[in-house]
Amino acid sequence: MPRGKLVLHTKYIDELGAIVEMKAYQVPKMMSTPHGYKYSLVYIYDGHRLVGYDNHERKGDHCHHRTLTIPYAFRSIDRLIDDFLSDVAAIKKEILK
Repeated sequence: MPRGKLVLHTKYIDELGAIVEMKAYQVPKMMSTPHGYKYSLVYIYDGHRLVGYDNHERKGDHCHHRTLTIPYAFRSIDRLIDDFLSDVAAIKKEILK
């Protein structure tokens, strides 16, 4: 992660034994970070990333759902967290089937 002001860092093990980690830094606005944030949110179950949201410099804002990677329209940190946790809840339902 780049240097910047840490504005979010949460890491815990959920009820399924999965890792939930969310990190976000406030950084200068640039072409790679037009909204002024670098972030990485990940849900790892049984050693596999099932959900992830990040914005690597070369890929821009995007999310991972199992093996699929799709663009993500960043709106705010709060919305990012909501979208991530919503996807985590959906994947948990799949796991529990």
